[in-house]
Amino acid sequence: MGLKVAVLMGGSSFEREFSLESGKRVCDALEEAGHKVVPLDTNSELVPTLRSEKPDVVYSALHGKHGEDGTIQSLLEFLGIPFVGSPASVCHRAYNKDALHSSLAKYRDLTGEDGIASWPQGVFLSRDAFQEMGAATALDLVAERVAGGYPVAVKPAHGGSALGVHKVESQEQLGEAILDALSYDTAVNIEQWIEGVELSVSILGTGWDAHALPPVEIVPEGQFFDAAARLDADLVEFRCPPRPESLSDDPVQAEGIRAEIERAALEVYRAYSVRDLGRIDMIWDGAQAKCFEIDVSPGMTNHSLFPLSCETAGLSMSAVLDELVQVAAGRAAFQL
Repeated sequence: MGLKVAVLMGGSSFEREFSLESGKRVCDALEEAGHKVVPLDTNSELVPTLRSEKPDVVYSALHGKHGEDGTIQSLLEFLGIPFVGSPASVCHRAYNKDALHSSLAKYRDLTGEDGIASWPQGVFLSRDAFQEMGAATALDLVAERVAGGYPVAVKPAHGGSALGVHKVESQEQLGEAILDALSYDTAVNIEQWIEGVELSVSILGTGWDAHALPPVEIVPEGQFFDAAARLDADLVEFRCPPRPESLSDDPVQAEGIRAEIERAALEVYRAYSVRDLGRIDMIWDGAQAKCFEIDVSPGMTNHSLFPLSCETAGLSMSAVLDELVQVAAGRAAFQL
């Protein structure tokens, strides 16, 4: 029997257009699966509409601020409406890119495992530190504070779609890159620039029942998978699964590396207690999987990575989304 599913999309973040496109595909897939879909943009009428529509479950296709920072999740928890995806507390923590090392450290303390995933070393600075405390006068310290020195990656501490991300080759370029990153957020990360094979691993499930879908190898035309490449399919090539030769000249070793990449992604996913679905972005630097972002609301557009991984695994989007909304609805019934 079909459910009444409210699909949230759009919103007011910098990623609004990505979200609208994702939301449309989610609506189409859920309708194909036999559900009654109520598409909703998130505006001042959202709460009254949700209360009057009384959906069985919500699927949020919101990206960026409000969609991935715990805002919409805490609202839905307050309203008592079940939803697909991670709870507000998890989303809030995952939205902060600087929280990865502490989250993994706590997880390893709990499990007693050494762990597989690694991450780029760097520093976190707030906009207030620049505007009110003179942090801009100490940018000469970056070369010694970030292991390996230049080049470094400058990125907003929160958000996605590679908006405001820069590869900075020297101190002379640093100020402009920081200003641009801060135009998208209230804080900035300055971290090691990692060279290697750019990868994304989508995951389905929760806890120890979670499993990795085939990783996607990302081959951008430019220096990295930037915001422009995410909007223009001609600027990037995706290989799913990754080409073995991208990982190693030895096919057997390449297979082992792929398995390690998937285990690293699952470690990050479980360390954050992500629920239902997510995506871990990383770079294989030739020795380790350097994870740098966790996405609790993966894109669902025709050129997004999560649907590509599902397709490679032989899963249709209608079947995947049907399972997710059924699980969310069942989970809510169990909790009651």
